[in-house]
Amino acid sequence: MSEKNKLVPEKGIHTDFLQKMTYGEYLSLDKILSAQNPLSGHHEEMVFLIIHQTSELWIKLMLHELNAATKLITQDIYQPAFKMLSRVSKIQSQIIQSWDILATMTPAEYMEFRDKLGNASGFQSYQYRLVEFAFGNKSKHILEIYKKDKELYDCLYEALYQPSLYDVSIQALAKAGLEINPKLLDRDWSEKYEEDPTVEAAWLEVYRNVDKYWNLYQLAEKLVDLEDWLQQWRFRHMKTVERIIGHKMGTGGSSGVTYLKKVLDGYLFPELWKIRTQL
Repeated sequence: MSEKNKLVPEKGIHTDFLQKMTYGEYLSLDKILSAQNPLSGHHEEMVFLIIHQTSELWIKLMLHELNAATKLITQDIYQPAFKMLSRVSKIQSQIIQSWDILATMTPAEYMEFRDKLGNASGFQSYQYRLVEFAFGNKSKHILEIYKKDKELYDCLYEALYQPSLYDVSIQALAKAGLEINPKLLDRDWSEKYEEDPTVEAAWLEVYRNVDKYWNLYQLAEKLVDLEDWLQQWRFRHMKTVERIIGHKMGTGGSSGVTYLKKVLDGYLFPELWKIRTQL
């Protein structure tokens, strides 16, 4: 390299960190980068570990945004909530892309370490359950998986009995003067939401009078974005599992691909999809 092209360090760059916090310390990189502990000697297990660990970090951020947005909507504070929900959609797209990396693993490679997982499975991800609860996909029996850890169980139990993002959105429809079945406004939040004709009629009114219900219209589209991305995530999950293990039973005891295909048939915000045919 010629003298002309040599990089000259800038004089103001800090180099003395004996008494100062470093980048690695702020991010706790010592903990994060030492958390990958493969149980086999196979090269591919590191890919499997890191994909799932980073996904859990993204899900943690999703929950941070979803919980804050849900609270804001109950207070009729919409614009900051919309930004948070848009961020959740971007996070979802990021997680979806991670399946492409995992899909580079072949069936033969995965079989080299699959037995080391025992009964551990992504099905047991408590953060993913919290996301589903936040969206309104409630399930009491799923809590049985988490009885080993009382603190974790209590966290999920509390989330189970909180109104979901869709529940507070329905309440927002009622507050705007749209006719909503009163039973939906103070129901047992631990029960999975079932579609209701009054909610369908209310959303239809919103879409037919966009200017009048502009905030609710934007909210509806944010909800559709979230479910759209969630379904895409579920589909990529199912196809990646099928590609790597075929139709074997999952390590957590589920039917694997068969179970994942069934999940694709459900709707979280059914009325928002149904009204599209009527508009």
